[in-house]
Amino acid sequence: MAISRAQLVKELEPGLNALFGLEYKRYENQHAEIYTTESSDRAFEEEVMLSGFANADVKAEGQGISYDDAQETYTARYTMETIALAFAITEEAIEDNLYDRLSSRYTKALARSMSNAKEVKGAAPLNNGFTTFLSGDQVALFSTAHATISGTNVANTFATAADLNETSLEQALIDVAAFTDERGLRIAAKAVKMIIPSANQFNAERLMKSQGRTQTADNDINAINSMGMVPQGYRVNNFLTDADSFYLITDVPNGMKMFSRTPLTTSMEGDFDTGNVRYKARERYAFGASDFRGIYGVEGA
Repeated sequence: MAISRAQLVKELEPGLNALFGLEYKRYENQHAEIYTTESSDRAFEEEVMLSGFANADVKAEGQGISYDDAQETYTARYTMETIALAFAITEEAIEDNLYDRLSSRYTKALARSMSNAKEVKGAAPLNNGFTTFLSGDQVALFSTAHATISGTNVANTFATAADLNETSLEQALIDVAAFTDERGLRIAAKAVKMIIPSANQFNAERLMKSQGRTQTADNDINAINSMGMVPQGYRVNNFLTDADSFYLITDVPNGMKMFSRTPLTTSMEGDFDTGNVRYKARERYAFGASDFRGIYGVEGA
């Protein structure tokens, strides 16, 4: 359905002082703080987790050396989605409008809608990571039960939800440092950045920037700050829905990824029969996680 003069009555009459409602600033590229972006030329991308070898054994004198097997463990698939939106304006509405170029105004609104959709999509794995969004091993992205072929589970969340405070952040950092690989070997993982909802930013600022410990009368140093435990600090994501959650991006490679299949494109065309002008925006991409060790998430209590 095209935007007609019936939806733009005030813009057809003299005496209008201002048009407003489409000038809002927007949050842009907050997803880039979470994901590594790669390009794609396929309908889907797959990334396969490989296991290495178990801990080396002692070889007894005169005895044969032991052999170990390596294998694929699980596959993470990224299926490209097409995100698109369009609008049309009648020929008469364009001709009779007294105050503005309709196309310029509404193409900006179209860009804002496309940008918002990407940020919502980008936040979805974190918002749903404790329930419905699964990592490649078909377990919730944030889980205490990521099974490995070593027979032990790897946890990238707490068993009990906790709000962001000194104790919970320190424990999350300890847990990241204790990550093991698919064969149970310790890996040298550390957190590099914290992602938080806007409601947690003041709490995060105190935790990350104070020289002394917070919410205590003890005259101790703030170890998180002095040790540089989260070197890139924190970033606010305004599309996170759990107001007291927090997430640590780690330096484990091939963790959170975004595949860009088709960059944002816009087009317009006129319809010969009606005279309507149509405008369209379209983009294809996928968000997901390959190695769940690339992120540690804590659901607010």
